[in-house]
Amino acid sequence: MIDLSRITTIRFLLAFSISSVFVSCKSDNSNSNYLVDIYQTSASGDNLKLISEGQELSSKSLKTSISLRLNPEKVFQEYYGFGASFTESSAWNLATIPEELRKTVLTKLFSPTQGAGFTLTRTHINSSDYSNNHYTYVEHNDEDLSTFSVYEDMKGFSGNENDQVKNIELIDPSYDLIPMILEAFNIAGSDFKIIASPWSPPSWMKANETSEMTNGSLQPKYYGLWAEYLSKYVSAYKEQGIDLWGITPQNEPLHAHDARWDSNGLTPEQGRVFLRDHLGPQLVKDGHLILNDLDAGLKVLIYDHNKSEMNAYVAPTYLDTEASKYAWGTAFHWYASSKLEENNWYAQELDKLQTTWPDKGRIHTESSIDIDADDPIGQYWRESTDYAGKFVPFSTYAYDIITDMNNGVQGYIEWCIILSHLGQPNPYDNFNSAPVLINPVTDEVIYTPLYYLLSHFSKFIRPGARRIVLESKPIDGLIHTAAKNIDGSIAVVVFNNNKTSQNLSLVLGAHSYTFNIAPNTMQTLHLRKK
Repeated sequence: MIDLSRITTIRFLLAFSISSVFVSCKSDNSNSNYLVDIYQTSASGDNLKLISEGQELSSKSLKTSISLRLNPEKVFQEYYGFGASFTESSAWNLATIPEELRKTVLTKLFSPTQGAGFTLTRTHINSSDYSNNHYTYVEHNDEDLSTFSVYEDMKGFSGNENDQVKNIELIDPSYDLIPMILEAFNIAGSDFKIIASPWSPPSWMKANETSEMTNGSLQPKYYGLWAEYLSKYVSAYKEQGIDLWGITPQNEPLHAHDARWDSNGLTPEQGRVFLRDHLGPQLVKDGHLILNDLDAGLKVLIYDHNKSEMNAYVAPTYLDTEASKYAWGTAFHWYASSKLEENNWYAQELDKLQTTWPDKGRIHTESSIDIDADDPIGQYWRESTDYAGKFVPFSTYAYDIITDMNNGVQGYIEWCIILSHLGQPNPYDNFNSAPVLINPVTDEVIYTPLYYLLSHFSKFIRPGARRIVLESKPIDGLIHTAAKNIDGSIAVVVFNNNKTSQNLSLVLGAHSYTFNIAPNTMQTLHLRKK
């Protein structure tokens, strides 16, 4: 006996399948409306070089052993940006070069069309390890904060701050940290956010220091005063025309005994109490933080230290509903860089952070490497050594950034944006590299491979972009990520850490694009609408 109901069901399913094919084909046709540009940075000397422009996706079957399959409809976290940090040392270096060259450097950093288009930055509250000397914004023992002023960040330089800056001509002695930030804001097309972090409270607020503003910890009796101090800083910067996007209560709070520069210990429990009972309420009182919409006002990011320890540190605050309500998210660093690879770039810790606290933001706020002043470009492509051990900087950065992105991180900030060709000024014998290096005597400007590496992200993955699915079979030495921008363009970043080139196919629906990536090379495939 024939089951008519079954035949009817089969006919319906066949009709549905056929209609689905037609819908899919129609959707795939829209995928052909992209043109592909490829930008490349490599050990062979390419620096964000446009190696292929305006290529079309093909509807033909272009098989390769490695396919990267895009699914723009499946989205993940929103990106806030990529960039590096404003420091007093960076401002001092810019003060040593002519004004037009200074503007060129800032354009190369912040213009989205003529440069890297950095969109997420950081700066220090009070002095940091990249200041010319120790300083705060109040006079000694001023418990009324009546002398509070951010004049230190805008007064300019004398040339006598420390031995490293002596006898070096300042073209513009009036230049400083706040003028640098304001000038960057005025670069055509610039669009960046700033997170501010304190390295240390004034020494008179602390106990058990080993030297001025170094090690030790804030005394509990000054928690309220320090919270008011930080809120005054936010207000003072606003008065200068700088609206801060975020703030962290303490840079590297686990450094209470072993730092060589400005530092302050803050345990997880102390951090919870400080935010819950002092800093959070103070920021709300002063109108900086909006409790019913943490995205609308100043954002508080807790922790701000190595990602290896971040889950243990944030738990006391996030588990306390009264403390957690003030915290927008988590800030973290990468140190020690030589240990990243053996710990799989702490992907497990990143995943745990994201899945345990999905409503909290996640921003990488600091990374850096020691400078090789004799080979400031080549050091990025070969095994280098710093205090933590040996690693290849370019590949370490590439893997760290992409692993962060693929595990829910929403922004990435390098430490100093500009330093001298010697990694100075730094009075603490701790000399870093940076995206831009300036010889303050000859005015030579060096854009390091780190500048171009960060540009692969900041220039093509703009604020508001969302990470999208990019699937492939695992390939040793090959890492990648993808994001879709608000304007519909798509950025695919691929890094080949192998000693041989790789042939790849980028697949989008029924269309694909075949390309080759050389050894030790990063490429950004920018898919833009026709």
